[in-house]
Amino acid sequence: MTPMVRLIRWLTGGLSLLLAGSGVAAIAGVLLFFWAISDLPSVPEPLRRIIDTPPTEIYAANGERVLQIGGHDYVPLDQVSTVFLQAILATEDHRFWEHHGVNKYRTLKALWRTFVNDQVQGASTITQQLAKNLFFSFEQTYRRKFRELLVALQIESQFSKREILEAYVNQIYFGPRAQGVSAAARLFFGKTAGQLNVAEAALLAGLPKSPTRYNPLRHPERAKARQQVVLGRMVAAGFITAEQSADATAQELAFAGQGPAGPIGGYFVDWVLKNLEERYGPQVVYHGGLKITTTMDPQLQQAAQDTLTQGLADLARDLAPPAGNSDELPQGALVAIQVNSGAIKAMAGGRNYGESEYNRAVQNNRQPGSVFKPFLYYTAFEKLGVTPATVFVDRPIHIPVAGAPDWRPQNFKRAYQGPVILKKSFTESINSIAAQLVARVGPEAVIDTARRCGIRSPLSPVYSVALGTSGVSPLEMASSFTTFAAEGIHYEPFCIWRVEDAYGQLLEEHIVSGTQVLDSRLVYQVVDMMKGVVDQGTGQVVRRMGFNKPAAGKTGTTNGYHDAWFTGFTPALCASVWVGYDRDEGLRDLNGIGITGNRGAAPIWARFMIKATEGEPARPFLQPAGIRLQVVDATTGLPTHGAGESDVWVALREGF
Repeated sequence: MTPMVRLIRWLTGGLSLLLAGSGVAAIAGVLLFFWAISDLPSVPEPLRRIIDTPPTEIYAANGERVLQIGGHDYVPLDQVSTVFLQAILATEDHRFWEHHGVNKYRTLKALWRTFVNDQVQGASTITQQLAKNLFFSFEQTYRRKFRELLVALQIESQFSKREILEAYVNQIYFGPRAQGVSAAARLFFGKTAGQLNVAEAALLAGLPKSPTRYNPLRHPERAKARQQVVLGRMVAAGFITAEQSADATAQELAFAGQGPAGPIGGYFVDWVLKNLEERYGPQVVYHGGLKITTTMDPQLQQAAQDTLTQGLADLARDLAPPAGNSDELPQGALVAIQVNSGAIKAMAGGRNYGESEYNRAVQNNRQPGSVFKPFLYYTAFEKLGVTPATVFVDRPIHIPVAGAPDWRPQNFKRAYQGPVILKKSFTESINSIAAQLVARVGPEAVIDTARRCGIRSPLSPVYSVALGTSGVSPLEMASSFTTFAAEGIHYEPFCIWRVEDAYGQLLEEHIVSGTQVLDSRLVYQVVDMMKGVVDQGTGQVVRRMGFNKPAAGKTGTTNGYHDAWFTGFTPALCASVWVGYDRDEGLRDLNGIGITGNRGAAPIWARFMIKATEGEPARPFLQPAGIRLQVVDATTGLPTHGAGESDVWVALREGF
């Protein structure tokens, strides 16, 4: 008996329930059937071949493959834990043993939602999910769903329920390097598929809905909540008792080690997969045989991870442990972005991906402190007409705030210098003068500048926002500083150059396009001051560590030494480094001295940039037309001949 004959017989028995009621419906059903089967794919035999879909491959910018999603460690059904089979059935298809490939109730419910919401709704059984592997178009169309249903009926007519379930549990995607239950059990728990207990089985069964969102190594609270949902469904299906569910919920899960440092680019690849899931959905990403070319530079990625790990290890030896947690180690993040494109070249989201997959480069919004000041000074140049040579008085100040106590910002060293020019104020990160500037321009204007540069996180419209009291991510800081490095042109950061389907058809390609958001002359004035931070100011450690190419940047340290930052750039590459404790404790050394951005983050930045620019020529920052350089006295702002100890070079616009 041919597969088509079997299919027609199943249609006679299975679809008659759906088409019964009128002759018109029957005729319509026959027409629909012949239209749908015009190019229906064949079901392979044996059934295990149905999961041999083309692998999805992720490549670095240089063409080096960094991850392949696909390939299966196939395990027979009798070698899979019974409780896992119960967990996956309760979660995905609790009527699996009863239906013939189509759950009529769920199908009718999905049809109703489709007609009401005008969107194609899924009602997939396990058999239908297997059938999807034969279709390389993942569009949710009526014809596609109906053809998928027909193939599911064909599968049910040719193979036993156990064969279908065996193929299914071997094709489930649980996350990178975890295709199929055998690989997942080994990756997460260091066990075989047959050794999984109720708690472990329920956790794994909850992952396929969104492997990234419910990853227990990265989002333990989400994974635990999802596990409880699965356990509840197992109780409702009669697979386990309420007492067994309670015991499993209370069980502390022991996860297997993920290697000494995890895979190269683990944080970067995870973020790429998250972006792809949002655009295409998990089915396409993990079963569609995509070819993804990313922006990652393998050498820079390795340098980012190595320098961050080493820098944090060096810092940890000098730190006093935070109160109440003597075992906690400092964490950090590093993001590097190509200046004239926005391409993310490297991303390290923590000291060790193998220990923690939580990506602090994109998920961890922390106060940036004085790293935020370039937005303030640019705003002052734009709105007030002041220049780097304008004199302000460094003094104790208080600023009235409606409905709240006066704002009384203090300098980091609790000392005051009197009259100083704005460039000196910036390079030495004087808070009292920054406070005077924001009081004159208003916090909303500073926020507007930050938004133009690429800051997307919520920013509170209060005076202290100019001193970095609203949380941002290292990715945002790197992206926004590239706007200064690129002469006021903002390029949106991106991680994917192109995506192709299994047949080489181009699905998307990134075309570099920037927008002029800042005045290039004002930008150069800020960049010149940021060069002063590296050469004479709070970031001089960069030079002491041997990085001698033209560079500009800004240090940042928050109250209580909870966060240490350095974000800086050359004309070609921008990088942001954050260091701190996950629990938001203060960073202090063994003598009780707080760790600043200059001591905690800038050395890591310097080591990374030394490796990142090795062999490259020194490139100067281009000086735009309408800018002149002048030597002035740092206390009076008056022109000098350059012989005095307090003389400073400043960048001035013509006419100022």
